[in-house]
Amino acid sequence: MASMEAVAGSPRPRLRPRLGLGRGRGALRGKAKDKEWILVTKLGRLVKDMKIKSLEESYFFSLPIKESEIIDFFLGASLKDEVWKIMPVQKQTRAGQQTSSRHL
Repeated sequence: MASMEAVAGSPRPRLRPRLGLGRGRGALRGKAKDKEWILVTKLGRLVKDMKIKSLEESYFFSLPIKESEIIDFFLGASLKDEVWKIMPVQKQTRAGQQTSSRHL
């Protein structure tokens, strides 16, 4: 009987993986700032080497901006996030009303 109590008290092993719980992006927020800029594109290398000194020059040569670090390099201190208004929005579906929020 002692062995049955030990088995009953121990946690059951998971037979199936836990799918669909959470969104999966929350743990990564705030850690991206600590990483060093890894150059990926030609424009990124030119900006890092100071051969392109403004965003206007990249637009002049029609180089696509595919790295967020390029924008941070030119506009880093002047960028800021503001939330103006949060409004509830309702949508009618076959299963009933669905409520979400709209952020302006």
